[in-house]
Amino acid sequence: MSKTRVGIIGCGGMARSHASRFNMILDQVEITATVDVVRERAQAVADLLPGEVAVAEDYHEILDKVDAVLLVLPHHLHHPVTLECLAAGKHVLVEKPMANSEQECLEMIEAAKRADRVLMVAYCMRFHPLVVKMKELIDAKTYGDVFQLSIWTEQLTRYPEDHWASSAKTLGGGQLFSHGCHYIDLLLWMLGKPVWGTHFGTNTGTPWMEREGTSNVTIEFEGGVMGYHMGTWGARGSRLKYSFHAHCTEGMIEADISHGRLIAHSKSVIHDPANHDAAQAEEVLLEIPHAKPTEVEMAHFIECIRTGKKPLTDPVSSLEGLKVIWKLYEAEEKKTLADLRGMGLGTLKL
Repeated sequence: MSKTRVGIIGCGGMARSHASRFNMILDQVEITATVDVVRERAQAVADLLPGEVAVAEDYHEILDKVDAVLLVLPHHLHHPVTLECLAAGKHVLVEKPMANSEQECLEMIEAAKRADRVLMVAYCMRFHPLVVKMKELIDAKTYGDVFQLSIWTEQLTRYPEDHWASSAKTLGGGQLFSHGCHYIDLLLWMLGKPVWGTHFGTNTGTPWMEREGTSNVTIEFEGGVMGYHMGTWGARGSRLKYSFHAHCTEGMIEADISHGRLIAHSKSVIHDPANHDAAQAEEVLLEIPHAKPTEVEMAHFIECIRTGKKPLTDPVSSLEGLKVIWKLYEAEEKKTLADLRGMGLGTLKL
């Protein structure tokens, strides 16, 4: 079978990350083009890739050289560029978040159906081996029933004043929408149907952001299970960095993403203030220091193109996650709880 020709449109930092992680599927994929409005950036990414790569400033120039595209663009461009690429008969892997409005997402979904092409959203954390294993353990109730899943992401992401990501209009929101969408997606994927939720955000600590640079989300799920996400782009220091804690009735599963370890903490003794030395059992279940979820993600995208398989991160489920975020934003503005009943993955019939 011939290789699938892929073009990378948008060559900022994330594109360079994607470009360096094709080793797993070089027998199936050929990167034939890179595009950026700044030609030097497109050339820099092309220089990382094997073989001859066409370099352009306008993506229209390379559409005859590719079968599929990876879109790594400012969020407000996801919708128009996706529509044009689908209309040209190209499969599309678009970076998260899918688009900046529900209407734009719906138009992208319809365009993919009309063109009979794969549209997939790049939620790479669904492909991280530690996250995949954590979900397996939760689903199997290996450590009992989960009752709380907390996700922390702490980083310093600072943009120049005129950068597109500083603007709420072009970013589509704030930190929660841009980066937290990964973790709302994971909470829905792991815990099921949401019921009620709250979001509190602030740009104190991240004055370069028009909207929030730090987010705190709490969601109650069916059955009383709780989900929590704290994310910040203002961390001048960090202890947790990227960390997931799944508290279950027979132990706690910790995914330490930053250090590549999945750890089970179990058989903890009942808290005794007089016994500060009480120990608990810890077992490293999986250790992958240098996981490459974007590489697995791309392999899945190519598999979907070749087999017709539905993507794990398909556009409908991606929209379902964004609808939860928009509902949380709406409730925050009204200073009330977000009513999330009837929402979540598998609820939209499109």
